[in-house]
Amino acid sequence: MRSIAITVLAGAALALAACSSREPSKFQTYDGPAVTQINVFKDARQMDLMHYGQHLASYEIDLGREPVGQKEREGDGRTPEGAYIIDRRNPNSRFHLSLGISYPEPSQRLRAEEAGDNPGGDIFIHGKGPEFADAMGDWTEGCIAVTDDEIEEIYAMIGIGTPILILP
Repeated sequence: MRSIAITVLAGAALALAACSSREPSKFQTYDGPAVTQINVFKDARQMDLMHYGQHLASYEIDLGREPVGQKEREGDGRTPEGAYIIDRRNPNSRFHLSLGISYPEPSQRLRAEEAGDNPGGDIFIHGKGPEFADAMGDWTEGCIAVTDDEIEEIYAMIGIGTPILILP
């Protein structure tokens, strides 16, 4: 009887050890003040999360490979400038996690089409993921990149509909 109890306890201990050795989840929880505005300062390579006028967090960012100027067309490597919203969340991004930005606005789409160009799209705030883990400097195709640990925090804090202002 005693050997059965020892066997059961040993099995339970092994099961608990197996549970604790799992990879931590990339999905965090956040119970602080709501993020009501995201401000991106391209020149400073900084993104600030705000609760109304209160500063919540700042992150160093990487931008598109051609960081100066407004995004005009697909493939130009520029990060858009202007007022947008977060319009989607991608938990299965190749960049770890990502938050979609509503670029292009209708006027940007029209301007690009009048020039005979595709305005592009699929602009995100994202991590690096395994493929770009060693990327440095401005390396994206127009997105805003942070570390994987940082995108986990940001992803937990920001909901769909959050305004984002991207300044030169």
